Amino acid sequence: MNVLMLLATTRRVLDQLRHDHRSIALILVVPALLLTAVYFLYENETLATGAPRTFDRVGLMMLAIFPFVVMFLVTSITMLRERTSGTLERLLTTPIHKADLLFGYGLAFSIMAALQSLVATAVAYWIFGLDIQGSPGLVVMIAVINAVLGVALGLLCSAFARTEFQAVQFMPVVVVPQILLCGLFVARERMNEALEAVSNVLPLTFSVDALQEIATNTEATDQLWMDAGIMVAIVLAVLVLASLTLRRRTA
Repeated sequence: MNVLMLLATTRRVLDQLRHDHRSIALILVVPALLLTAVYFLYENETLATGAPRTFDRVGLMMLAIFPFVVMFLVTSITMLRERTSGTLERLLTTPIHKADLLFGYGLAFSIMAALQSLVATAVAYWIFGLDIQGSPGLVVMIAVINAVLGVALGLLCSAFARTEFQAVQFMPVVVVPQILLCGLFVARERMNEALEAVSNVLPLTFSVDALQEIATNTEATDQLWMDAGIMVAIVLAVLVLASLTLRRRTA
């Protein structure tokens, strides 16, 4: 990879996003609005004295899941537009390498993911009073890694789509199973053995486990760092795989 080429790609993508107000709203505003909806779902719940709010558990998980979903959609559709418009083909006739291009996209959307996570986490803590044991900084860290995971998977899946509709069709294949099996709805040890085995290797599972560690411990644990490290390794592996499968055109 060439660092200058990578940074040039990052700058170009960020400049494009700056002029795309709908994408900015989708990245920065929509997760906060969805988190607001989750809060009001549990607003009238009756709790025993001293019992934790359901929002403190579910809302914490949503801080990772919403960025993952949004960044997957935005990234896959944006990269597809680069191919269908011919921009990608023109770029690849220059000295730029595929890895420069993919990692440049990853860095640009990672910056947006960090902003997204900061906004959503601020809303959760300062407006809705999210109450957990761990540090908000650790929550933001996991949320950012999870959003970058969505970016990496979006870049990978875009290589196999020819239209924006096909890109969206990857949602029920790549994203929805991870949400269902990550342990948000049912504890993984209570799942069918086959589903538990699948859950154990899904990237989003490590994110949920990491957030659970943050929720129940005042300090960062070894398990938290292990889960975070696995997620980072998966992100890098997916980005490398995406660079190998990147095509210039959709046809």
